[in-house]
Amino acid sequence: MASKPQTRGVLFVHSSPRALAPHIEWAVGRALGRGIHLDWRSQPAQRGSLRAEYFWQGSYGAGSAMASALHGWGDVRYEITEDPTQFTDGSRWMHTPDLGVFHAQTDTAGNVVVGENVLRAAMDGAGMNPVELHRELRLALGQEWDDELEPFRYASDENPVVWIHSSVG
Repeated sequence: MASKPQTRGVLFVHSSPRALAPHIEWAVGRALGRGIHLDWRSQPAQRGSLRAEYFWQGSYGAGSAMASALHGWGDVRYEITEDPTQFTDGSRWMHTPDLGVFHAQTDTAGNVVVGENVLRAAMDGAGMNPVELHRELRLALGQEWDDELEPFRYASDENPVVWIHSSVG
C-alpha cells in the first residue's frame, strides 16, 4: 500500500469560547495523530473569545480529518487550509456558527477552484438573470463565509507567520 503524499496547511481558529480551547487542541491533535498545543490569544472581534493559528504538516487528508473533528462545534469559527501536492488538489474549509461548513478545492496559490459542473448549474439556475448568476457564483466561491470571517481574520493580522522553506519533506 502506497503512503499518502505529505502536505501542510494552516488551522485558523478565528474565535472559540475559552472553555472549548483544550477540547479543540485534543480534537485537532487526534486528527493529526499527535498532541498539539495552540498559542491562544484574545479575539478582539468578539469579546470573551480566543483565537489561535497552527501551522501543520502531515499526510494528505489531514485537513479533512481536522474539519471532521471540529464538525458540529457551533460556537467555533475556523478555517483550515491544506496545500496541494504533486498528486493532489488543495482544499479549504471554513466554518461559522451561522453558516456551517464550506469546503472548496484550491489551486497552488490558494484560490478557490470552481468546477465546470458547478458553473453550469449556476448558469442554468440563473437563466438570463445576472443578479441571480452573481448570487450563485458568490455561493460557489464561499463569499458569505469569507464576509463573515473577515473581521476575525483582520483581528489576527498583528501576528503574521511566514514559512521559512517552501517544500514538504
